[in-house]
Amino acid sequence: MNVVARYVKWTASVVVAGMLATGCSGPENANIPANKEPADGTVVESAVPADALTVLTNRIDLVENGTMDEYARKFEQSHPGVDIRFEGLTNYESDVMMRLATRTAGDVLLLPNQLSTKELSGYFEPLPASMFENVHFADFKSFQGKRYGIATGISSDGIVYNKEAFAAAGVTEVPRTLDEFYEACRKLKAKGIVPVYINYGAQWPMTEWGERLVSFMTGDPNTLNKMAETDEPWRMDNSWGKALTIARTLINQGYTEQDLMTNSWETSKAEIASGRAAMYFLGNWSIKQVIDAGAKPEDIGFFPFPYDNNPDRRYAPLSPDWFVGISKFSENKQLAEAWVTFFVRESGYVEQSGFLSVETNKEPTLPQYKEFLSYDPILLESTMPSETFLSTANKAKIAFWSGDFIQELVAAKDLSEGFRTMNDLWKEARARR
Repeated sequence: MNVVARYVKWTASVVVAGMLATGCSGPENANIPANKEPADGTVVESAVPADALTVLTNRIDLVENGTMDEYARKFEQSHPGVDIRFEGLTNYESDVMMRLATRTAGDVLLLPNQLSTKELSGYFEPLPASMFENVHFADFKSFQGKRYGIATGISSDGIVYNKEAFAAAGVTEVPRTLDEFYEACRKLKAKGIVPVYINYGAQWPMTEWGERLVSFMTGDPNTLNKMAETDEPWRMDNSWGKALTIARTLINQGYTEQDLMTNSWETSKAEIASGRAAMYFLGNWSIKQVIDAGAKPEDIGFFPFPYDNNPDRRYAPLSPDWFVGISKFSENKQLAEAWVTFFVRESGYVEQSGFLSVETNKEPTLPQYKEFLSYDPILLESTMPSETFLSTANKAKIAFWSGDFIQELVAAKDLSEGFRTMNDLWKEARARR
């Protein structure tokens, strides 16, 4: 078996959504050569053998540390001679949109959230019903009775924290209110510990402070979909204003990493693991990565994010992670289907990555998640983005779930002015629906 790890850096923007919807949607584009050279000079490898699969992933760390190779070797036991090739994309959401537009998306890939469900059939193969027996979020990526993606894991967002860092700073209890959270940050900073690593420079983690927090802090999982009903969804007095004000406060008070511009995602894991930094606001999937970076499992905890000062009602999301599917243009669809089933149910990825299982008959085993549940959060199951919401976002050229516009709003000199700009784009897009 030859397992090849490749790392491709692409430059893309939400305008690619327009390319997908217009110039690259017909069958005449299906035969773009596999060795086509993009405009930026990055060369994509030529065609692969018939028993080979190219798998696109956001988990560059698992490609680099050999974990993906281990999954491939395990898969080969039941599929002798198969050649699995992995490609890790740095900014997956935006990068993969370009890959889809140029038909260089391999055989198996994660479904980008920017595509509406009615667009999925243009790029993905329908998956068999048998794959979805006893599975959470089975219809999340479906259209007209056909399912195009299966969740790779389930997670809830909250504060991942280093207990030793808390103890060193004199933080004796998990903060249950926003004021207590800020006070814990103050103590950590005074001790020389980075209170919260927001990973501004990595871009994608900024979605936690934007659309992800906005989606659950009100207790209404349809908050984003309801944005399509108004011309001015960004307001200082709603969940958008409250969520982004928290992120801006952390930065303004010096409660985050000092170097905000560098992509320090990999570095940040070691910082949390060592106790030089104390907290992440991320999903429970990140816990395993912090432990792998050197933390003792018993030193890492997890609690619901205290986004306001009401400790008696704390919402937290129950969300699918990325959905995986099969390229419509794959020449090895049967083998790709076997890989998808194996990856989700048999590879060990779910457990090793710290996710909750997508299978409805499996109980969570992660100790930190049991701590999370001990604080009695009200779990909200995420809802699927509506066609109207996604259409409006695409027309407005706003790349939800990429983190880019959250970066801009967090860094804006005047948040209300930043909201005004967003609302102008949104209003114009609604008028063109």
